[in-house]
Amino acid sequence: MVNLPSWLQSRSSGVLLHVTSLPGKYGVGNLGHYSRQFIDFLQNAGFSFWQTCPLGPTGYGDSPYQVFSSFAGNPYLIDWDPLLELNLINENDLAPLLSEPGSVVDYGNLYNHFFVIAASAYSNFKNLKDGCENRYGSFQEFIDKNESWIYPYCSYQTLKKDFEGSPWWEWKDGFNQYNSDLVASFSEFQMNVFNLHAFLQYIFYAQWSELRSYANQKNIKIIGDLPIYVAPDSADTWQKPSLFEINPESGQFSHVAGVPPDYFNEDGQYWGNPLYDWIEHKKDGYKWWKQRLHAQLVLFDIVRIDHFRGFHDFWSIPVETQNAKLGDWKLGPGQEFWDAIKIEFPTLPFLAEDLGLITDEVRALRATAGLPGMAVLQFAFDGDPENLYLPHNLTPDLVLYTGTHDNDTTCGWYYSSDEETQGNFRTYFNIPGEQPSWDMLRMAYRTTAQLVVIPVQDLLSLGSDARLNEPGHPFGNWVWRLSPWQLGQLVEDSSKYLEDQAKLSGRLPKKVVARSENHL
Repeated sequence: MVNLPSWLQSRSSGVLLHVTSLPGKYGVGNLGHYSRQFIDFLQNAGFSFWQTCPLGPTGYGDSPYQVFSSFAGNPYLIDWDPLLELNLINENDLAPLLSEPGSVVDYGNLYNHFFVIAASAYSNFKNLKDGCENRYGSFQEFIDKNESWIYPYCSYQTLKKDFEGSPWWEWKDGFNQYNSDLVASFSEFQMNVFNLHAFLQYIFYAQWSELRSYANQKNIKIIGDLPIYVAPDSADTWQKPSLFEINPESGQFSHVAGVPPDYFNEDGQYWGNPLYDWIEHKKDGYKWWKQRLHAQLVLFDIVRIDHFRGFHDFWSIPVETQNAKLGDWKLGPGQEFWDAIKIEFPTLPFLAEDLGLITDEVRALRATAGLPGMAVLQFAFDGDPENLYLPHNLTPDLVLYTGTHDNDTTCGWYYSSDEETQGNFRTYFNIPGEQPSWDMLRMAYRTTAQLVVIPVQDLLSLGSDARLNEPGHPFGNWVWRLSPWQLGQLVEDSSKYLEDQAKLSGRLPKKVVARSENHL
């Protein structure tokens, strides 16, 4: 077992809820009122952590795991209300975005209207800069501080508009790789697009900073999520193609990521994400990775790193085959990479996602690197008493989830499972199975796992229609949202019970325990 990092020293609990799934009247969850109401609920219910999915700018498919930049924030999450107060926008401008606060996310409507409205806000900002900067700080200082990624990202978005949304490898010669001279060649119109995207990042980061400060003041830490791989069409690959396995002759990716055939997928999975040229990364001591992690820690207190296995070995698929069965295992950077990361980040505020097909060697790397891993209770009830996710096999260095963003809700999982799995679940916990999500929560709280994370859907006993993502299904994902009524139900009906469960199982934050004892 690894030595536990400081953030995992105490027994605690958290809730998984992506920001887009919050209520809000502008078509998608944002960084405004309901975010703070949710944080208030977390504090009152005895939680210590809020976990989100990645917060980067999404593209086709709307997945937060396929974003245009590892460094930029998603402008869709901006709270418009402060911009109304600052007279950067008016209510009539925002009318195309208005919807019922808990309706599903309509990404098509956002795509059609958001940036038109944002352009109007930026135009007004140029004339009303002082009022905005009094609240959010200097726009120019933000650009200067983040120049290393702002310039490539905004240039990428500018040219993407020019080339009608096509991926960067289809842009004409001279534009299919970033260089620092590009901005100087931009026309006035192009510079306006460039500055619009810089403005949106300025607002996003300022509002997120306010929200994170609010959470931390309430003793809530935020856990973020970082995909190990970047999207093929992204500012990351466009800016630094040498860091990826790209064919120098064609400019195309030579090998891409995925996983081989297994019990769940007889054909394997062809992800299509570009693989890293780890030899190139090693030359400068993994500088890009260090910058990427620093950027995440501007946003989050803890960062979950997706597909940890890829640091030990990764499935490499020749891109021309389009066939996951035809890949090979290749060695990743291993312990050498994590030795460099530990020097840069001695407190190791990271969590390794080590689910799926995991070998003893991968587990050894995680332990040697000093990172906690993950366990999912939904995976525990196959009838094997040696199943690593059963409570009696858990260790304190595993963060325990009832389910993740890729799982069905606990109620959805239970009612769609076969009779044997349902029976194993009921027998193991000695329960009738009438309230599967609450049974799962109570038992998870009582395990030896230091941290337990519960998807918000499970706190409401929601079924499969509240599932956020179903891997392998290209449509209908990432659209589920919490309604204001459901959030109010959590606040009014569940806070006290959850606080009591946290107290009984030793998961109540220490300051809350002390306050309760003083009151008594």
